[in-house]
Amino acid sequence: MTTRILTGITTSGTPHLGNYAGAIRPAIIASRQSHADSFYFLADYHALIKCDDPLRIQRSRLEIAATWLACGLDTERVTFYRQSDIPEIPELTWLLTCVAAKGLLNRAHAYKASVDRNVELGEDPDSGVTMGLYSYPVLMAADILMFNAHQVPVGRDQIQHVEMARDIGQRFNHLFGSGREYFVMPEALIEDGVSTLPGLDGRKMSKSYDNTIPLFSGAKATKDAISRIVTDSRLPGEAKDPDSSHLFTLYQAFGTPEQVAQFRADLLSGLAWGEAKQRLFQLLEAELAEPRERYHALIERPADLEDILLEGAIKARKVATPFLSELREAVGLRSFRADVQSGEAAKKKITKGARFVSFRDDDGSFRFRLLAASGEQLLVSHRFADGKSAGYASKQLQAGAPLDLRVDDKGFSVYLAGQFVAVSPDFTDLLERDAAMQSLRDMLAAQPE
Repeated sequence: MTTRILTGITTSGTPHLGNYAGAIRPAIIASRQSHADSFYFLADYHALIKCDDPLRIQRSRLEIAATWLACGLDTERVTFYRQSDIPEIPELTWLLTCVAAKGLLNRAHAYKASVDRNVELGEDPDSGVTMGLYSYPVLMAADILMFNAHQVPVGRDQIQHVEMARDIGQRFNHLFGSGREYFVMPEALIEDGVSTLPGLDGRKMSKSYDNTIPLFSGAKATKDAISRIVTDSRLPGEAKDPDSSHLFTLYQAFGTPEQVAQFRADLLSGLAWGEAKQRLFQLLEAELAEPRERYHALIERPADLEDILLEGAIKARKVATPFLSELREAVGLRSFRADVQSGEAAKKKITKGARFVSFRDDDGSFRFRLLAASGEQLLVSHRFADGKSAGYASKQLQAGAPLDLRVDDKGFSVYLAGQFVAVSPDFTDLLERDAAMQSLRDMLAAQPE
């Protein structure tokens, strides 16, 4: 079974070690699995929530794109795109906003933190709170649900947003599904052994706190940052407590089990903090030196990065565009052309002469076709081991079982209860395909039982 994995990084600053360990590295590792269908993106709409400096956002988009590629992301295997290149995402955000409960958004960590801070300062609770900040979880839900991601690699502080995406998706399915689950329920994926990395001062590593360790700024900048990591006052020779050391937590995120065990033992035996910081620097250099060279080469070729991202957007929209058409139809935003032949009389006219035809294939398997009055093939089933199973599936369709139609470029597949049943021919364009899908729904809804 293919597992769709999706994650992104907000383009509001220069990538740092926390971004790499918490999102980039686990996402790239996951993308190499044979069963993975990976979608990774630059969250540049999210950046507008917290940054009003256009030059910083543009630079960050360049740096983060180069970082993903330098760290080994294979764009032949994954779909890699900018959020702002997918116009279907903000449209889906609005559809989801219309079903998202205000009480749910009131509980979002970022919003609550802003309110609590304002209250402590004696200000209006919503002072400085924009609708972008308040609605952030809905935009993130749209990122996830647009591509029906099964797993979302996130830091532990982002788990709530994946849970909120589930809540919003379930609400949409309940209101508009009519037996169909438009959205799958995503799961947060946390890499074992990697929690939110501490910064230089022990708080979460964050650009907001200015306590980050740069990822690709250079060996000297990395060494200087590590030298500023806050430690206790224990002298060389005195035992150090690894479990209360931010330095050890960072080492643990990058070392092998054997390296980490040795580092722990040496700290307990009195390793000096200066030597401990040197070991962390050497560990990071061993992992990041080569990607750093690739990163700086990519930064010098921004036009190449643009081409890669636009190709990724084309791949992403092949999924997003037809899916949004289905969602628009589900909520009632339908073409008037679809209403020209409506009502029972029109349905009977459409279905007149349409019939299911069973046959046995050359390999001995059993199949069926749905043919229009003209004899045109509308569907052909997959191969069934016996005639009874094939007959049962065709009878389910004729009886009006809930349809799950899944688009595949210029064609579509039919599923019943999550199982693949039949496939359409390829159509000349997406409009013809979408019209055929609607005709099929009308046709089967009007079939006599």
